[in-house]
Amino acid sequence: MDEVDYNAEIALLINEMQGEPEDIHEIQMRLRQMISTMRAEGLPVPEDIKKLEAELDKALSGEAD
Repeated sequence: MDEVDYNAEIALLINEMQGEPEDIHEIQMRLRQMISTMRAEGLPVPEDIKKLEAELDKALSGEAD
């Protein structure tokens, strides 16, 4: 995949997150997989995607409390 494809996938994940918040754990897992693949392919991970991952981690870690 190229950067354009990843951006489209990320946009889809964000839409799913807004429409189906009960699936947030699956969305987080898919986002992490996508980021790992981007890094493995030598593509830069956009800062906003890194922030989204951090926000999901923070929100989901708060669920455990």
